[in-house]
Amino acid sequence: MRLDQFHGLNAGYVFELYERYRQNPASVDPASRAAFEAWTPSDISSPEPNGPAPPATVSAIVGAANLAESIRRYGHLAARLDPLGSDPGGDPTLSAAVHGLADADLQQLPASLVGGPVAERSRNAFEAIDRLRRVYCSTTGFDYAHVFVPEERDWLRHSAESGRFLPAMEPHSAEALLDRLTQVEVFERFLHQAFPGKTRFSVEGVDMLVPILDEILCNAADQGVRHALLGMAHRGRLNVLAHVLDKPYSQILAEFKDPVRAESWRVDLGWTGDVTYHAGARTSGPRGQLFVTLAANPSHLEAVNPVVAGMARAAGTRADQPGASIFQGRVTLPILIHGDAAFPGQGVVAETLNLSRLPGYDTGGTIHIIVNNQLGFTATPDESYSTSYASGLARGFKIPVVHVNADDPVACLEAARMASEYRSRFARDFLIDLVGYRRYGHNEGDEPSFTQPVMYEAIGTHPTVRETFARVQVAAGQCPVDLPDTLVRKHREVLEKTLAALRPEQDVVAPVPIPAAAGAAGRVETGVAVDRLREINARLLELPAGFTLHRKLQRGVERRRAAFANESERTVDWATAEELALATILADGIPVRLTGEDVERGTFSQRHAVFHDASDGTHLVPLQKIVDARAAFDVHNSPLSENATIGFELGYGLQAPATLVIWEAQYGDFLNGAQVVLDEFVTSSRAKWGLKPALVFLLPHAYEGQGPDHSTARPERILQAAADINLRLVNCTTPAQYFHLLRRQAHLLSSDPLPLFVLTPKSLLRHPSVRSTPLDLASGRFLSVIDDAEARERATTITRLVLCSGKVYVDLASSPHHAAARDVAICRVEQLYPFPGTAIREVLSGYPALTSVVWLQEEPENMGAWEFLRPHLEEAIADRCPLRYIGRVRNSSPAEGSAAWHHLNQTALVEQVFMNDRQSPDVPLVLSKPA
Repeated sequence: MRLDQFHGLNAGYVFELYERYRQNPASVDPASRAAFEAWTPSDISSPEPNGPAPPATVSAIVGAANLAESIRRYGHLAARLDPLGSDPGGDPTLSAAVHGLADADLQQLPASLVGGPVAERSRNAFEAIDRLRRVYCSTTGFDYAHVFVPEERDWLRHSAESGRFLPAMEPHSAEALLDRLTQVEVFERFLHQAFPGKTRFSVEGVDMLVPILDEILCNAADQGVRHALLGMAHRGRLNVLAHVLDKPYSQILAEFKDPVRAESWRVDLGWTGDVTYHAGARTSGPRGQLFVTLAANPSHLEAVNPVVAGMARAAGTRADQPGASIFQGRVTLPILIHGDAAFPGQGVVAETLNLSRLPGYDTGGTIHIIVNNQLGFTATPDESYSTSYASGLARGFKIPVVHVNADDPVACLEAARMASEYRSRFARDFLIDLVGYRRYGHNEGDEPSFTQPVMYEAIGTHPTVRETFARVQVAAGQCPVDLPDTLVRKHREVLEKTLAALRPEQDVVAPVPIPAAAGAAGRVETGVAVDRLREINARLLELPAGFTLHRKLQRGVERRRAAFANESERTVDWATAEELALATILADGIPVRLTGEDVERGTFSQRHAVFHDASDGTHLVPLQKIVDARAAFDVHNSPLSENATIGFELGYGLQAPATLVIWEAQYGDFLNGAQVVLDEFVTSSRAKWGLKPALVFLLPHAYEGQGPDHSTARPERILQAAADINLRLVNCTTPAQYFHLLRRQAHLLSSDPLPLFVLTPKSLLRHPSVRSTPLDLASGRFLSVIDDAEARERATTITRLVLCSGKVYVDLASSPHHAAARDVAICRVEQLYPFPGTAIREVLSGYPALTSVVWLQEEPENMGAWEFLRPHLEEAIADRCPLRYIGRVRNSSPAEGSAAWHHLNQTALVEQVFMNDRQSPDVPLVLSKPA
């Protein structure tokens, strides 16, 4: 054993122990004493070729070890990251003097005190520390001390200090990189000159983004990745589309010309398109088998993050076998490109990062790149985030970060290679903080010197990364003197010829408008034979030998066993209908993914998609055990997040369109937390980008005295975005309706996919009056409107038709006034959108003596479905009779905060339905008035 076999603080400790041994051998433990007794002078001296160094003090050894550790931990604070040359902040512990050391002290110490690959190439600690500074305090800042997994941290340290990922700039590779940088720069400059004033969010200042993506994608292809999914905001997007996604120059230039062709831009087809820097694309990537997709992205810059994560999860998932799906992270790679102000500023980033290691949401690691302009729109870093770096949020999720100067191409490629290998090896996220600048303003029409005059004075004289790299390579003899100018001319000529030959009307390739499939929903057969349902129900209730079910659940299981004893008896509740629908969908070969907030049990303890053994906590998922399933079933509780989880599920469905993807809110109003995803992706992406989302939302909704927050799923907001048959919104009142609805949605995935919003019940989950019979599941299909069967028998005496939706129907049907009101019929509108005009007109035609039609709702007048349905109802009724509204008065709050107050108003609301158009003066908060 020699002293140089110990490194850093360990060496300091051993040396201190040896000094104590020399002064008093009895002061150390017997094992150490025996080891020191065997030491020779060479065991405690420097093994360097210059000969043994004089004895060092313990303080110098400890100081050297601490200095090395400080450089590794804090060296990034002194790294020269800013291409514009601002001084790094540094840290006092990076100075040798702070540790009581002079250069002479370090020269006398062995390099082994510093340890790592740098020590192997150094004669003493002074040289090792110098090399360590060149690693950690150069144009790259390695920031990984917050990674707590020793194996990962050791790998990161060795990778940084060994330089194993540094590219060798041989003449051919230097020329290839120069050519790529020239292509990137010439493209931006050409657009700037050819289309002055056009917004393009230039990549200039962070040009190395494109070569970084090249490197990551080539490495991914070599590692066996088959799907690379990219999400990015505006900065540099056109360049990435052109040079990474291979979008033709002709189409990009034609879009800048902005032609209008009547046959392609008809408003009545629902197609609107979007600005060029929001568009997505897909291409086959390098090395043959890799497909690269860039997701469309709105101006809510980070909203695409969970969408891409969901797409990546779907791309790596096999769901064509029964049981749980199989995720293979190595075949899929999400890459998220962020802005330096948006990454710390938008909460969806943290929500998405939180998904990264959760069951059901893991993607096998995401590579993040912050395109760091050191500036938001006009806001400086001090005004944008409270962390030391724009990437500070990543530290909390133990994600390694490499900060790199965007003007150092070699360092940038090293960071890309390290990111690729780390992600492949550890299946964890990695972040590259690409620190550059923004050559123009926020957009090309913006004047940045109004707010950052000093910065933009420096930018105005700063050479581009291409110019700097070309100068260095020419000086080093790596490329001919005339090559840089030759490459500029080559790429500019391509663009000039493309523009000269442009035919804008032909070269713009707009997505084909997607008209709704007329009548497709009504043609889907959704009934399932009672015998088959009985058999499936029995199999779902089978428990393995030795499985102990909770005693309270046992009673429910026994009721379920008897549910099919009489096929005409109302024994099927909501949860039974749902599980049977999902089981039959799986048997039809359609995978199902069910996620949401406490979705495994259900908010109201109604579902129990996962049984937990009462004795040992083991799990059983009945829908993964049914023998006739031909596809996978997944169920996962989501974190308490709406924005990211809904975006994730939307992305999953876009990438796996043959899978029925369902997300359930704990309460319907929780949907508010995902309004950006709803507006930008769910309801409008069909019109903007030609996408076909088909996510199912289960939103508990009903006014039951639980206050303003847990009464309503805000259907008015969904209806406000409803147009051109872009979604379906339903409010079922029977389990059979829900059964047929889910099966209809599953079988429409291949022909007419649309998002489906289901206003699901709360108290009606177990209400005996709304249970269905087994025959209801076997026959028929989903009905958009359910007429009053009893009133039909006396149709000629009906003078008032009440139209309503959801739980309020049960309040009416169970009212003591109902039986006496022989002139009133109650019709349930089960589908609110698309508006079931034909069905409602058929109902109206069946009551020839009508003198009034009432729309009844629980919500205030300015909420719910009233304002949306009103013109449709007026058109359906025509001039036949008045249309009247009954419901709560207009209000800024959706419901009362008191259960007693709610009950008072709900009772008055129901009573007014049966009051022959007379408004009670005692119930001021319930409104009845002509439309």
